[in-house]
Amino acid sequence: MGREGVAQSSTSAAPVGPSPVPVTPAAPSRDVTSRDVTGLIAELGLTEDHAAEPTALVTPGDLLRAAQALKDHGFMLMDTVGIDYSTYTEPRPKRFAVLHNIYHPRDHRRVFLRVWLDDGEMLPSLYPIWRAANYLEREVYDLMGVTFTGHPDLRKVLTPDDLEGHPLRKDFPLGETPTLFREGRHLDPAAFRAGLTGRDAGLTGYRGELRRGRGEDRLPPVMPEGGPK
Repeated sequence: MGREGVAQSSTSAAPVGPSPVPVTPAAPSRDVTSRDVTGLIAELGLTEDHAAEPTALVTPGDLLRAAQALKDHGFMLMDTVGIDYSTYTEPRPKRFAVLHNIYHPRDHRRVFLRVWLDDGEMLPSLYPIWRAANYLEREVYDLMGVTFTGHPDLRKVLTPDDLEGHPLRKDFPLGETPTLFREGRHLDPAAFRAGLTGRDAGLTGYRGELRRGRGEDRLPPVMPEGGPK
């Protein structure tokens, strides 16, 4: 092929394909406003409980119905917390409150579902509606002692199996129970407090004898003070 043929082929126009289809922007969805959330709370027959963020008072019997309605409107479960009000001076309906933080990821709206409970009362699990409830409810069960019925695997998630009590309850003996670390030594409460208050800056509480009892055979050897020699 001659030079003219090469030049002709190099300057030939590229094949023209079909014109791109213009993309029509989707119509903006109707925002879920605070008024909408408040209206939904009223529609469900619930009582609004807080002015800053829409918060609904829910009985244990109404919790699943309210949660399902919120999910149907695009909300998702973000967090679940438990609060022990037993030492608060202001009167409260019951000792405990479980607060579900429900969020709309598209419209950035939030609603809280608050349930009041007395010691020993149980609450239906939100796991059948939101799988995120799994570890959230296990944490509240572990630290506050609230039982969630219908949870598929309700057991401790943070504290040792042999720890008695629930550390976030106001009646838990804070600082008076020696804590076992995996290395096999106790956290001595008196030494720890002395280190925190500055009475003996060298004390961190990481002292004590090897624990005797459950799991001792699984504990690694105790490292001598000052590190390996």
